[in-house]
Amino acid sequence: MAIDMKAIHDSTHTLVMGVLNITEDSSSDGGLWLDPAKAKAHGEAMMKAGADIIDIGAESTRPGAKRVSEEDEQTRVLGAVDALISEGAVLSIDTTRASVARMALEHGAQIINDVSGGRLDREVPHVVAEHAESLYIVQHWRGWLAGSAGDVPDADTSVYANGVVDDVYDELMKQVDDVLQAGVSPSQIIIDPGLGFSKPSVEHNFPLMVALERFNATGYPVLIGASRKRFVGAALTDAGIDEPDMDSKDNATAAISALCAEHGAWAVRVHDVEKSRDAVAIGNAWRAFAND
Repeated sequence: MAIDMKAIHDSTHTLVMGVLNITEDSSSDGGLWLDPAKAKAHGEAMMKAGADIIDIGAESTRPGAKRVSEEDEQTRVLGAVDALISEGAVLSIDTTRASVARMALEHGAQIINDVSGGRLDREVPHVVAEHAESLYIVQHWRGWLAGSAGDVPDADTSVYANGVVDDVYDELMKQVDDVLQAGVSPSQIIIDPGLGFSKPSVEHNFPLMVALERFNATGYPVLIGASRKRFVGAALTDAGIDEPDMDSKDNATAAISALCAEHGAWAVRVHDVEKSRDAVAIGNAWRAFAND
């Protein structure tokens, strides 16, 4: 049965996107799902736990991560796509490479989640435009991560002269304009303020979530990806929780998920689907009562 991607794009309740990292070195779960059978099982488990979308990534975007080869990324992604598409999954592909995006879409994936927002490989938006039924997540971007080419990015990537909200908003809308110029339809676009990307501190990230309604007002659905980010642990430490572990970060992520659902996020991208599924359900219910 065909999946109605317009209904996904236009969802009136917040969706849950589960993270499937097929990488050696992602910060929280690197190496756990490299085996194709384990990747498939984890994807199915997240679907069973309530994930509306599975986001497949085969290249770590943590600070200091090295780029994987194009061939390795293709192999990892397509293995997971072929394994999960037959289960009726809605699949998002976390990639910055046009070749990976094209092959994944041709194998049935429905969403391209480009953390570079069309900046790293300028052909990615053109690939999405060629697949009019697909969706494209455009994330705020200020340059590739440390280690990608053996260089450390300039420290100014985390300096926001006009304030983080105004600068991120303006820069992200410029990225959207460029994507539209490449032929992507407005009805395909989802935006993401890029929490944690060139935004290392609590002071960078919380203002963007507080300003969610401003991003909603663009008319584009908004994805929020706070799960297990360093600033979440820092916020817990600031709140007096000593050495927060992964379980603490997942609890905090669930709280963020509930708040984002209440304020109209299109989806939250999370590692612990079960916790955020319940949190999002409460946030969606809260929003429904508030708007009744």
